[in-house]
Amino acid sequence: MKFLEYTPLDRLNAFLSHLNLGERTIKGCLEAYSCKHTGPDKKLSASLENEILQLGKSLDADSSSPAEYLMSESRSRKTLIYLVLTLYHMYPDYDFSAMNAHQFFMEETWDGFKQIFDTYMFEASKEWNETNEGGSLFETLYKALDEVVKLAECEIYWYSPDSDADPSLERGALWSFSFFFYNRKLKRVVSFRFCCLSNVLADGLLMDELSYDQDGEIFDVMDM
Repeated sequence: MKFLEYTPLDRLNAFLSHLNLGERTIKGCLEAYSCKHTGPDKKLSASLENEILQLGKSLDADSSSPAEYLMSESRSRKTLIYLVLTLYHMYPDYDFSAMNAHQFFMEETWDGFKQIFDTYMFEASKEWNETNEGGSLFETLYKALDEVVKLAECEIYWYSPDSDADPSLERGALWSFSFFFYNRKLKRVVSFRFCCLSNVLADGLLMDELSYDQDGEIFDVMDM
């Protein structure tokens, strides 16, 4: 997997890097990758395929879940491997070796993603309209994604792990989403993760940490 630089994504990333809305902060990031394996990817890819095959054998034969879809055929297994490799590149310090296929869910239509975006990014979209020209936030996102991965040819995946296995979940997070737009023909994937943080909760946790550190320093002095 190779990171790809695209100017249309840079504009959105600059806007979503830390959008303070008072009591809440919206953060988002788009990254594009080529699905051509680098040296380390080849070994990891082989290991992941073996793991996926073992998981596939343990699935209920009558299941029609997205997990079974992703593991049922060689082509689909490659898709899942690309998605996991993308996660490795997004979070190089996180270990996804025990990642289960059921943590991926396929969004069958663009409309499904749009509904989630419109619901959770409503305030961010209002802020965009006040500070940017040339189309809404969603329209700008659509054009940028279409330029990079040609949305009409894309498969859209939603990464939905348990909270304790989500590397994107930050302190004070109210909600978090990670989507992948994968173009099989272009062998290219764009990840889009966006979340909402409670500034009140985050500040409270920070104060607790500072208080804990100060208490620790007092006890250290007393011990001396």
